Amino acid sequence: MTARAPVLSPSVTPLRAEFGAAITRHVVSCGDTIVHVDRERAHDVLAWLKDAPGQEFNYLTDITAVEYRDPERPLQVVWQLRSLGRKADLRVKVELDQAGPLEVRSVWDLWRGADWLEREVYDMFGIVFAGHPDLRRILMWETYAEGYPLRKNFPLRGHFSRSEQTRQALAANPEAHYSLEELSIAEAYQELPADMRARLARGERGFLK
Repeated sequence: MTARAPVLSPSVTPLRAEFGAAITRHVVSCGDTIVHVDRERAHDVLAWLKDAPGQEFNYLTDITAVEYRDPERPLQVVWQLRSLGRKADLRVKVELDQAGPLEVRSVWDLWRGADWLEREVYDMFGIVFAGHPDLRRILMWETYAEGYPLRKNFPLRGHFSRSEQTRQALAANPEAHYSLEELSIAEAYQELPADMRARLARGERGFLK
């Protein structure tokens, strides 16, 4: 049986025509087209893919990051896009030198769904999304002091002992970082412990004791 040749996304040719050297390379892997983009032009490229006639990648499926075991390889930020109308997918990657700033421009202004996706990448990898309206941890509490759990230099059991991790988690008062709407506890507010209700009412921030 003859293997099928990989099919390149038709978006690659107009992308190269529009952005030239900012499109550093492209590959087809497992049927998916992956476009590598210069970091400084990433937001421009993503905006063009969203709005240009014939492209219209109007759905941001995911944002994630990849760090390889080889410390010499750059860390990658990955945007997975889909055009709902054309039923087409495209993956865009930017490489970040680990010796330099781990920062890219936020795409929250393009897709509002980027909000929590960017916060998760920041929380797990330490990548800053410049221009994000509320860039803070989303899975770990805000005063979490062990680093970024999905980085390769993060120990399997964390940097601190289990007892220290538990102590910090209990002392952090993570509920003080979120509104009642975010916690979905508005209807059950009176059932919360008195000290928690008091902290929420004061807008108190978490801290380590």
